[in-house]
Amino acid sequence: MNDRIRDLVESGTDNGLLPGSSISEPDLALIDALQSAPRAPWSHIGRAIGVDATTAARRWERLRADGSAWLTAYASARLATIGFVEIRCRPRFIDAVSAAAVELPWVIGVEETAGDFDLLISAGAADLPTLGRWVRDDIGGLRGIRSARMRVGITLFGEGGDWRMRALPPAQRAELSTPRASSRTAYGARGLTRLSPVDQALVTALHADARMSYTELGAAAGVSEHTARRRVDRLLREGDVVIRCDFAYSLAGLSTLVVYGMQVPQAQLASTGSALARLAQVRLCSAVSGRHSLMTHVLLHGLSGIGPFEKMLADRFPALEIKDRAVVLRTPKRVGWLLDERGRAVGRIPLGPLRP
Repeated sequence: MNDRIRDLVESGTDNGLLPGSSISEPDLALIDALQSAPRAPWSHIGRAIGVDATTAARRWERLRADGSAWLTAYASARLATIGFVEIRCRPRFIDAVSAAAVELPWVIGVEETAGDFDLLISAGAADLPTLGRWVRDDIGGLRGIRSARMRVGITLFGEGGDWRMRALPPAQRAELSTPRASSRTAYGARGLTRLSPVDQALVTALHADARMSYTELGAAAGVSEHTARRRVDRLLREGDVVIRCDFAYSLAGLSTLVVYGMQVPQAQLASTGSALARLAQVRLCSAVSGRHSLMTHVLLHGLSGIGPFEKMLADRFPALEIKDRAVVLRTPKRVGWLLDERGRAVGRIPLGPLRP
């Protein structure tokens, strides 16, 4: 372990390598490298983490095979209208409602929570009418639901594709990719822009394995390798598709995910949201509709981390008010991937198109 990482771990100021991790330090570094450059050649990945290409590829295959980490892709926020649905259920129906929501291809993620609601469902569609209709028809009528309240995403400041493990020193990470610009964008900024059928086929294939070769991608989409390469490069260059390396949080020592509802003065919303998104602990930060202006997902290495994190927020953002907090008990589905009790990937439901 290099001195920088050791100092960060001992001081508790970073959540790159945390106590309680059951993933080795070299594997954490590999995940970090793939978060920075998910489709980089194994020779580049290996050089960044100090191993040869064969070793890097072999380590990744082991992580992927046991569900500890995976690479996936999906349409970016600029193409989608996103809703966060807070559901309260009768206790004995929580599992049934969760299981039904998991099966829906337009449901991006499902989290079972302890707080003012029992389930948080993330959903995506091409526009507000479609999103509202899907939520009303497919979720609203499920047996056992007491109430369902949806917050619509307005501005995305940072999401899982931006988050980094921080197991690599900045210099090594810089070898893999150029510094990323802020992901701040308005949800659905491209309005009714739709991926073409070929583009959708490519994204669907990348959702299963974001390192799939261009030859395999072309075969999956029914186009040539050259066309697949050109289209994927364009989708990534224009920011229409996000590729990210995901992992089982608890295996990396990140045992606690907290969903916050926050309020800040409107004049400070953009600056606060952008600053929050840069914090090491923040996995998602969005401006949303409803009585709370910000929804923020935070990864911590235990319930004991909640107090120190909130104190840090109070010190750094005096105008910010925490209006609600929900601790995630379990995540059955994340960006289309089905997870077990420890957060390992055990299956996948391809995300559906943004339109019916």
